[in-house]
Amino acid sequence: VRLMESKGMPLHLPGAATTILNWLESLPTTVLNARPELWWKQASLLLTLGQTAGVEGKLQATEAVLAAAALPDAELDDQTRNLIGEIAVARASLALAQHQAETIHVQARRALEYLHPNNLPYRSEALQAIGYAYYLQGDRAAAGRAYAEALALAQASGNMINTLLATTCLGQIQQLENQLYLAAATYQRVLQLIRDYSPSNAGVVTFGLARICYEWNDLESAEQLGEQTLQLARQYSQFVNRFIMCGVFLARLKLVRGDLSGAAALLVQAEQSVREHGFLHRMPEVVAVQVLMVLRRGNLAAAADLAQRYELPMCRARVLLAQGNPSAALAMLGPYRQQVEARNWQDERLRAMVLQAVALHAHGEKDKAVHLLGETLALAEPGGFIRIFVDEGQPMALLLAEVAACGTMPDYTAKLLAACAADEPRPADDAVRPASFAAQPLIEPLSERELEVLRLIAQGLSNHEIGERLFLALDTVKGHNRHIFDKLQVQRRTEAIARARELGLL
Repeated sequence: VRLMESKGMPLHLPGAATTILNWLESLPTTVLNARPELWWKQASLLLTLGQTAGVEGKLQATEAVLAAAALPDAELDDQTRNLIGEIAVARASLALAQHQAETIHVQARRALEYLHPNNLPYRSEALQAIGYAYYLQGDRAAAGRAYAEALALAQASGNMINTLLATTCLGQIQQLENQLYLAAATYQRVLQLIRDYSPSNAGVVTFGLARICYEWNDLESAEQLGEQTLQLARQYSQFVNRFIMCGVFLARLKLVRGDLSGAAALLVQAEQSVREHGFLHRMPEVVAVQVLMVLRRGNLAAAADLAQRYELPMCRARVLLAQGNPSAALAMLGPYRQQVEARNWQDERLRAMVLQAVALHAHGEKDKAVHLLGETLALAEPGGFIRIFVDEGQPMALLLAEVAACGTMPDYTAKLLAACAADEPRPADDAVRPASFAAQPLIEPLSERELEVLRLIAQGLSNHEIGERLFLALDTVKGHNRHIFDKLQVQRRTEAIARARELGLL
């Protein structure tokens, strides 16, 4: 067992772990008491199999045998000190499964104090646990440093499983830092190996890739990877947390596609799992999608109640915007953005800036909105973000068109406008559609050429660019614009886009 662990061989595979655990549990107590390390190994294997029940009892049995000797620390031999350190690693893992950051810190640091300096695999595990504790506390920079140190020890020991897990953790930090291309490369690098060495943990990687594909607007790949993650979570019952997160993610995907019934069913399952297993720290993520769903149904009162009850600033701002109160939304978003910037949470900062720009535009502060969205685009473009903008719907499309008219990041804004145009509101199975979506026939319909010009306007192209695209003279393009504006009874490009969307012309 020790040799397999030191080489990072697939002892963590359920079949191997179960076989060894069953053999250990068949041994008489007298044998286990003579070799306290065997008590500890049972606890360790239970954790490997995702079972927390009985772990503490076996760790206490290990300590009881050690306590019989009643030796002070100074007189403990290296083997006994190392075993005390490994017991602490097991307790840190137990606290990790229960998301108890303070206990993780205490036990993991105790482990580092007692573990033999050459016991690199378990020192790596202790550092990974410390990294997760920092993550739970919101200190992502410290988490990244701990993960990097854990990775260095895992690589030095040649332990493949710890190497893959630490690398995956670093990929998660990269994703939170909006480094989507780097995170995707990290995930792809470990995906096949983690399936071979630690298949139960492959869901961490597939889920990370699913969220990146969603942000890149590759919804098919996002759904496929999300379903893979959900299947893995069902296969390995210890991953309740992952089951909840993936269910929420797939619910969001169904919501985007207009399947409110499917989204609601997944959210019900996720909420049940949260309450049954005591994963209350995941409830805000469930509620955030519930708010979006309730807003789609037009129930502003219910959405406001949910957002208020769970103290979700972004959701509360979104509800205030839906209620036609952008001033209050801005008052909510300003302090939240300051808070996440102080904690250096790049992902939340980007989300806050996107919604803040929409709120400024709705408040009539169009110049400020255009300027802020320009800053946001500069932050988002290196990561290839698309959905974070598209999911804001028509208000974002209008704002993007104004930014494009200023010549800001023309390639990126054109790409986003095209994605907005392709992401037309889908009729939801039980959604209440605002009155502005009702069909309103034109007195004089647009010609095919005018519709073609209108679509290019919606993509943010200038008159000159439209002329080059359609091989038309600049005056001809301007003439088409005048006819389009007259028929739609508008004065500006943004008004034309909004009116055309109401009429279903785009």
